[in-house]
Amino acid sequence: MDNIHAPTVPSGPSSRPLANGNVKQLSFAELQQKKDNMEAELKALGGVLDSHGVNMETPLITRDGFPRADIDVAQIRTTRSRIIHLKNDYKDLMNAIEKHLHEHFASLQDIGDVASNPNPANQATMMGDSIPETLEVPFAKVNSVVANSPAEAAGLKAGDEIRNFGYVNRANHDGLKKVGECVQGNEGQRVLVKISRRADSGTRQELQLYLTPQRNWGGRGLLGCHILPM
Repeated sequence: MDNIHAPTVPSGPSSRPLANGNVKQLSFAELQQKKDNMEAELKALGGVLDSHGVNMETPLITRDGFPRADIDVAQIRTTRSRIIHLKNDYKDLMNAIEKHLHEHFASLQDIGDVASNPNPANQATMMGDSIPETLEVPFAKVNSVVANSPAEAAGLKAGDEIRNFGYVNRANHDGLKKVGECVQGNEGQRVLVKISRRADSGTRQELQLYLTPQRNWGGRGLLGCHILPM
């Protein structure tokens, strides 16, 4: 019998064109709503598998090659197929959100630079990262940064308060779980991080940094820093 425990793909068009096509034309609010909907559906589908006592890898056939009689094999295969499609779409959606954020903050930076430095010859050189916009409330604080790490290369320092980490903010960080997901999903790609930093004068600087998660930098993890929830 053909590999009955492998997920089947329903006939007809898959959901992939959705992520690669009109998702690029959605507003940021629409992208966020689509993300929330996908996460809710994935959670519900996971609940279906849990109700059968199986996961994405559980064999659906007996040792002698027959479909298991104690579970609904057809429903499980359909559920697994939908989960695979959704996870692919979710990855594309996160890339679209990340691109939207990069473009948005880049345009804000251009506006801020022109407004504060009308003469290009006098533009500030200290990172050039001031963000002239309504700021999110910080949700995490950098506890430590390892030398020669991706975090240090990006400019993060101990004591920095994180307002945004890619698409993650105070409203959706889920105990910093979403930060980990953002890091894992963007290995080798730049992630925009908005931070608030206390200056020597006691004032605060609002900065935007670009952090690139990567392996084999000489230390543990993809970032080389330790952050704590606030």
